[in-house]
Amino acid sequence: MKGGGAIKLLFFVLKILPMIDKNVVTGIVLQWLEGKDYFLVDVTVSPDDKIVVEIDHAEGVWIDDCVELSRYIESNLNRDEEDYELEVGSAGIGQPFKVLQQYVIHKGKEVEVLTNDGKKYKGVLTDVDDSKFTLTVQTKIKPEGSKRPKLVDQLITFTYDEIKYTKYLISFK
Repeated sequence: MKGGGAIKLLFFVLKILPMIDKNVVTGIVLQWLEGKDYFLVDVTVSPDDKIVVEIDHAEGVWIDDCVELSRYIESNLNRDEEDYELEVGSAGIGQPFKVLQQYVIHKGKEVEVLTNDGKKYKGVLTDVDDSKFTLTVQTKIKPEGSKRPKLVDQLITFTYDEIKYTKYLISFK
C-alpha cells in the first residue's frame, strides 16, 4: 500500500434470539384455561417479543386470575433463551368483539354494531350462532292513520363478515 495508510476494520457481533412463537404461547394459555370458565380472546406477539394475552369470562376477569395465568406462562417459557415482556388482561370493556364467545356472553345486553357500509346500530343482542347474530333495535315507525311515530322493536340479523365491529355498550343507568 502506498502512503502508509492503515486499513480499518469494523467488527460487530449480532446475537439473534429466536422470536417467541405465538402458537406456543396460545398452547400454554389453552392448557391453563382447561376446566375454567374463562376463554381466550387473543394472543399477540410483537417483533420485539411483547406478548399480550387477552382473556374473558361471563362475569368479568379477576386480577388474581390474570396474575395466576401470567405466572403459568412464565413458568412454561425460558427467560434464559427468550427475553420477553408479558401482559395478561381482560379483553377490555367497550372494545370490539374478537371471538364468538364474546357475543354469547353479551346475549341480552345492549351492543353497538358498525356495518361495512358505515351504518351504526344500537340494540339488544338477542340471538347468536356460528354464522350470524340478531339485534333487537327500536325504530320509529308511523302507523297508517296515526299522527305520531311510535317506537317499534325490529329484528335485524347480521352475518359476521358484513360488520366492521360489534361492541358492548356501557350503561350507567
